[in-house]
Amino acid sequence: MTADDVLSLLALIRGAGAEVWTAGGWGVDALVGEQSRGHRDLDLVHRVEQEPALLAALAGAGFAQTLDARPVRFVYAHPDGREIDLHPLVFAPDGSATQSSPDPAEPFRYPADCFTTGTIGGAVVPCLSAAQQVYFHQGYEPAGRDRHDMALLRAKFGVATHF
Repeated sequence: MTADDVLSLLALIRGAGAEVWTAGGWGVDALVGEQSRGHRDLDLVHRVEQEPALLAALAGAGFAQTLDARPVRFVYAHPDGREIDLHPLVFAPDGSATQSSPDPAEPFRYPADCFTTGTIGGAVVPCLSAAQQVYFHQGYEPAGRDRHDMALLRAKFGVATHF
């Protein structure tokens, strides 16, 4: 997945009237303002009520569902190998949101101030905050890419991480 791929997909999704925020590796790179490593997929969080428009746009561009782990997440892939890992959010009136988790009693929480912007390929894009990225990198054994991403956030923002 290239920066041009990301920007093209974000434009397609915006054109469909859906609001998304980059997360995962591309979200970290958006926060630091440059691509720091290769990415096999694009993680996006989206408004659950806009999901029909989002999925219609992706299907129209040749993407099809390849994994369904709803309500937590699902994956759409293109025959050329691009993958989008989608995470549905339910927003509250105060701008915060929740996402289902594997434990229904403990949803993932998104405070209103975690929705921010960064830069990919010179373009401003919506993404999740450094604090939210750190929150999602807890509770599992990190891979090399996770250690890389957290090191970038520590260096750029001075945030504490658990690895």
